[in-house]
Amino acid sequence: MDSSRLTSATSQQTARFTRPPAGTRPAGQPRPADGPAGRKVSAIVGVLALAVFMSSLDLFIVNLAFPYIGREYAGTTLSSLSWVLNGYTIVFASVLVPAGRWADRIGRRKVFVIGLAAFSVGSLLCGLAPGVPELIGARVIQAVGAGLMVPASLSLLLAAVPAASRAAAIGTWAAIGAMGAALGPVIGGGLVQLSWRWVFWINIPIGVAAIFLAVRVVPDSRDERAGRRPDLAGAALLAACVGLIALALVKAPVWGWGSATFLGTMAAALASGTAMVFRSRAHHSPVIELGLLRSRTFSGAFAASILYYAAFGAFVLNFVEFLTGVWHYSAVQAGLAIAPGPLMVLPFARIVAPLAARIGGPGRVAVLGCFVSAAAQLLWYTRIQATPAYLTQLLPCQLLGGAGVGLSIPALLGAGSASVPPARFGTGSGILNMARQIGTVLGVAGLVAILSHVVPGDPVTTFRHGIALIVGLFAGAGLVSAGLLT
Repeated sequence: MDSSRLTSATSQQTARFTRPPAGTRPAGQPRPADGPAGRKVSAIVGVLALAVFMSSLDLFIVNLAFPYIGREYAGTTLSSLSWVLNGYTIVFASVLVPAGRWADRIGRRKVFVIGLAAFSVGSLLCGLAPGVPELIGARVIQAVGAGLMVPASLSLLLAAVPAASRAAAIGTWAAIGAMGAALGPVIGGGLVQLSWRWVFWINIPIGVAAIFLAVRVVPDSRDERAGRRPDLAGAALLAACVGLIALALVKAPVWGWGSATFLGTMAAALASGTAMVFRSRAHHSPVIELGLLRSRTFSGAFAASILYYAAFGAFVLNFVEFLTGVWHYSAVQAGLAIAPGPLMVLPFARIVAPLAARIGGPGRVAVLGCFVSAAAQLLWYTRIQATPAYLTQLLPCQLLGGAGVGLSIPALLGAGSASVPPARFGTGSGILNMARQIGTVLGVAGLVAILSHVVPGDPVTTFRHGIALIVGLFAGAGLVSAGLLT
């Protein structure tokens, strides 16, 4: 893509975030959310956000189901169960960009509905799985459905919502997705009391409702100039790269960090990633469109999102394992203990657009949010103890962390989306969402590697090591945002 077009698109979109928030509308002109048109936009955002909420919820809802699945399938280790999460995430990440291109090509609403249907079928099969291998296979079907519907959801939003309302709509969409991820353990804690299988079956009525509403409420859109198939071989190479890195990190404590097996697996991951980049340079419809990455804003949002979601995925799993393993909370208690954080997400997400207008763009809000997230984890690092003390030790960290998530995720997505031309809404949203999934895989794998080395008689030290990893990743996302997005 022509770099001048990208620069122009970036400038035009960024201007929308930096306009004065009040007092500049012509007299009598309604606010974007007023009147029938505003209500229609709200309905569209609500339907599209429902799908991303469901996919994000499912990404983390299985955390609290792990002990129950492990008890039913005796002898299953945490590293094996982590592939119920990582298998989903790896396939999700590899499908996102080809799915975004396919949506641009054949119609975004059609791909969105197909994805919802596949996700619902996969959820049914997960609940019926007789063993862990079958459960992982059903999760792959779920992941394909999620990979289809998420980029189509964001691209439909970008195409349907007027430019004046787009920043607020993106904030709401991203915040609801983040709430789904953070509420996963909360909802899962209640459902596993019935059966761990309900963790998956809960998606079926939501998916059916979302399909019905999408057909009735959401207008279709596509790129009329798109005519070529996406690079499926490149997507397979990307999946191999991410999967091999995750495998190496999860198995490193068993293999040894300097072993030939570990180094060989990492070398194979590097080779797969390099081959994917070369295919992307030469292919007419690459898995990663390098022209978009030439935009400093887009590439900055991509890199910062990988680091942020690595931290986010690790901290959700770290909390669940600590509460159930050290404080010996039940699944319901752990879910309720986590709940205050997610409740902070949406209120803070709603102020991202006006705050960006006031302080100079979404990139600066992203910096603020990343360092607030890091500060929350650093506070928990200093307060963590083996004796349960929820109100004085954990709750303040939860509230501060929820505020950080509410600021960071919409701001990162808004900064990245600002540089995507309308004809590439599906592709751009696929790449940005792929960063989320790659980051989650790497963060969870890194945390599993740390938690596998429990200090005898002192589990708190092990979890403190995990927190140190999370703080570093959040801070790294903040530094990348400061360098590339401000």
